[in-house]
Amino acid sequence: MLKDITIGQYIPRNSIIHRLDARMKIIITTLMIISLFLIEGFTGFGIFFLFLIIMIFMSKLPVKKVLKGLKPILFLIMLTLVIHIFLTKGGEVLWSWKFISIESEGVFTGFFMVSRILLLILFTSTLTLTTSPLQLTDGIEYILTPLKRFGVPASELSMMMTIALRFIPTLLEEADKIMKAQMARGADFESGNIIQRAKNLIPLLVPLFISAFRRADDLALAMESRCYRGGEGRTRLHELRYHYRDFFALGTSLIIGIIVSYF
Repeated sequence: MLKDITIGQYIPRNSIIHRLDARMKIIITTLMIISLFLIEGFTGFGIFFLFLIIMIFMSKLPVKKVLKGLKPILFLIMLTLVIHIFLTKGGEVLWSWKFISIESEGVFTGFFMVSRILLLILFTSTLTLTTSPLQLTDGIEYILTPLKRFGVPASELSMMMTIALRFIPTLLEEADKIMKAQMARGADFESGNIIQRAKNLIPLLVPLFISAFRRADDLALAMESRCYRGGEGRTRLHELRYHYRDFFALGTSLIIGIIVSYF
């Protein structure tokens, strides 16, 4: 299960999506998320899904890798579907038994919310899968630069967000190693009820937190030894520059966002 989490992972490819400016990809992702929450029918979801499929194909990402990111949230998706089906009332009664009933409005709302969650996860995961951590840091910093006038530490915030995002796969890999090592020593993480499983995770969390603090200390020492200084005066090996393809991608996303918002 831990290996199926794709948040924070980056897959290098030579594609037009990978070559887009990181700032533009962040802006496009934000606009498409807003348009996704403005959709009122399944027709809009269908158009959005078609746009997502085209984008994944153009980015040359392995489809199995993208879909694997949905596996850790299957429980949340099924829980959302069940809650809406049984608790949302309205429309025609499809099935009833004593005080329990399933109505058409609940079924519609359940599948509607599940579709929105699935498309949201798939689209946002393509941002990290096609953008390197360094580009993501620079993009966030550039976008937050206007907030410096109000005393917001844009450089520090962007660095913190990117480091946190980047270390998710590393911590998951470390947790998987610790879990396998303890299972080899007789630890059991799968049997028992929910409370018992939670107690069994304590021997996993303690060494994981210790490892996380150790990695954070090593990272701080490495940054200090390289004289890292964020903010004013910092130079970059690769400066972010807009190209025609970036504005074309933004225009296409705006058109798709407007179209799906009407459905």
